[in-house]
Amino acid sequence: MTPLQFAVPIGALESVAGAFPYVILALVLANFVTRHRAFSHYKRAAQNGADTLDRHVPHVAVSATLVLVSLLYLVIEPHSGMVISVLVIGTAIADMFEFEARNVEARNNLDIEKPKGAITVSVLALLYAAFLALFWVIEEQWAAII
Repeated sequence: MTPLQFAVPIGALESVAGAFPYVILALVLANFVTRHRAFSHYKRAAQNGADTLDRHVPHVAVSATLVLVSLLYLVIEPHSGMVISVLVIGTAIADMFEFEARNVEARNNLDIEKPKGAITVSVLALLYAAFLALFWVIEEQWAAII
């Protein structure tokens, strides 16, 4: 018996383990969409003043769901789950700092810049999530090389 057996229903997670990479990939793509919408929201809000700038709720919800799903995947697949979890948590942390940077820009009446750091980390997360979900496409070529 493992200590996590009582905290996380491992049997239930293992029954849907094959869907986790696809769910993670879909959430990473949704994160890109909500990040773009959040950026548009921040630009509009900054025109009305720094006090009106607030977090974009759909982006926060998608990011939190992505972190939760990646941590659940970590229970099932320790190696690839750790890699994707680090990338996803890095994306969430970058999003927090990017929002604070938007606040500073709005307070100082500067142009609102794109969230370059969060986009960079998200691209890395997207590449690894695509590798996890779509490995079956290149599996034969990979096996021939390796």
